[in-house]
Amino acid sequence: MNEPIPRWDLSNIYAGVDDPQLALDLSILKDETIALTHFFENDLLPIEKTQVAPEVLTKYLGHLVDLTNTIYTRSGTIGSYLYGLTSTDSFDKAAEQLQSQFQIGMLPLRNVNVRIAAWLGKIADQLPAALAIPGTAHEHAFILLEEAKQSQFLMSEPEEELANELSLSGGSAWGDLQGTLTSQKQVEFEIDGKTETLPLPALINLRSHPSAEVRERAYTLEQATFEDMKEALAACLNGVKGEVNTLDRKRGREDSLHSSLDKARIDRQTLDAMIAAIQDSLPMFRSYFQAKAKLLGFEKLPWWSLFAPVGSVEKTYTFEEAKEIVLSNFARFSPELSDFAHHAFENRWIDALQRPGKRGGAYCMGIEAVKESRIMSNFDGSFDQVMTLAHELGHAFHNYCAFQAEKTPLQTDTPMTLAETASIMCETIVFNALLEQIDDPKAEQAILETSISSDAQTIVDIYSRFLFEREVFDRRKKATLSADEISEIMLQAQRDSYGDGIDPEVMNKFAWTWKPHYYSTGLSFYNYPYAFGNLFAKGLYAIYKEKGAAFVEDYKALLASTGEASAADLAARFGIDIRSKDFWAASLAQIAPQIERYKQL
Repeated sequence: MNEPIPRWDLSNIYAGVDDPQLALDLSILKDETIALTHFFENDLLPIEKTQVAPEVLTKYLGHLVDLTNTIYTRSGTIGSYLYGLTSTDSFDKAAEQLQSQFQIGMLPLRNVNVRIAAWLGKIADQLPAALAIPGTAHEHAFILLEEAKQSQFLMSEPEEELANELSLSGGSAWGDLQGTLTSQKQVEFEIDGKTETLPLPALINLRSHPSAEVRERAYTLEQATFEDMKEALAACLNGVKGEVNTLDRKRGREDSLHSSLDKARIDRQTLDAMIAAIQDSLPMFRSYFQAKAKLLGFEKLPWWSLFAPVGSVEKTYTFEEAKEIVLSNFARFSPELSDFAHHAFENRWIDALQRPGKRGGAYCMGIEAVKESRIMSNFDGSFDQVMTLAHELGHAFHNYCAFQAEKTPLQTDTPMTLAETASIMCETIVFNALLEQIDDPKAEQAILETSISSDAQTIVDIYSRFLFEREVFDRRKKATLSADEISEIMLQAQRDSYGDGIDPEVMNKFAWTWKPHYYSTGLSFYNYPYAFGNLFAKGLYAIYKEKGAAFVEDYKALLASTGEASAADLAARFGIDIRSKDFWAASLAQIAPQIERYKQL
């Protein structure tokens, strides 16, 4: 890579942790929370005990919505800024301390939100008439009704307040520890005769290195590194899952999946239909793994070659080349999408440089106050990382559509399932555009490899992670799990999903250690939403191929409204029935020709 890999610019949000504007916003946020609490106690609570005219309730609800949106704009901006600092530099103690202070300062807001949700549940019979009247409340009817519905799964007010306060020393603290341990760990690794000190995410990224010898050594070192870290990380996982299990039970949830499904705004019928279609597709993916093993000269595919490049393996992309691939192929779908991505590149919205103290993986966050996004990735020049840029820019475009439509924070509270749709749609756009342009078999093979490998991750590997997390939750109800037991659960989940597609003696028992999604009390089962997003995006892409440019405006409208309806209702706009196994099977069937072509090459 010939040019510097970029780091993002956050200066138009705040100049630093000592920015007087940041201190002022924190103070204003405190005052706004007090004002919201006073409004709730003095104006809203009395309505709980008396019937009021719908017009009166509409007025109160509108004011509640306005106050909440103002607070969420400020708190979301502060929270995103601080997370942007700490996730890219865990050595920044000033940012870490301010983030901790911010989280503690948010407790009063979290507590009054619980009280408001409970209040909405108690006046649920009055809501339909009030929300039918045009105005602010009517425009936020979906989220208000959703809050009222979910209020049945709240503990008593004192218990919820205690849970909020204890979470900072419990589940949130365990998640922070996992992030610190994995982001600050560095290892010595030799490449091309030169020993380098690599942050752990950079070591993990070597799974896609062209050299089999490098991949195997990196895998061996990764396993040894996590062997040394496993007890601390097991404690983190036990802490998080134990807290979630306890609160789910106290809140009357059916099981560990119940809350996740509600947050995803899908029902069990939808999840069951998708999982059944995925299970039926596993032999197809296993045939791909077997074909890849033969291509690489193995009898069975070892885990350390699961992400090995094939085809034009010598190609390493500069960041500028990655940028051009994304922009040119986005333009084939929509000039607006390409122009938006160009703006993101030019205005330093992307932090792609790998470095010590930076967390692994990638994410995108919207910054409400400035109507922008920021993207974190770990760019290493691989084609996989080129696709990661396309993926995260999809998230940013999703935010852009909401900002353009002037949606409020409450209206953009998007479920995990639909949050992955735009990102995977952008991957699909780039993959398919590249495949149409390629006439060199080796290059075609490389593109197909990346496409199928990505699908295999969001289908096969995600299925294994779903099985893993479900089993961990079930066993955690009975006892604390040892690191070795957690690893065995992971291995069994991989056996059940990958089957005879990979070498049973060379799998990844430590795949649970570095994925941050496992370590969040608020993101349980953040695995199947990736499969949902992948397959839903494929269904949308098929519609795009039929309608062409006319599809784009409908697609943008969908992205702008993902926080205002259930997944089933939004899908129905395009004639999609997500409760039908047939829809998911049809999306999976789109992958079959690619696998067959891959085998031919």
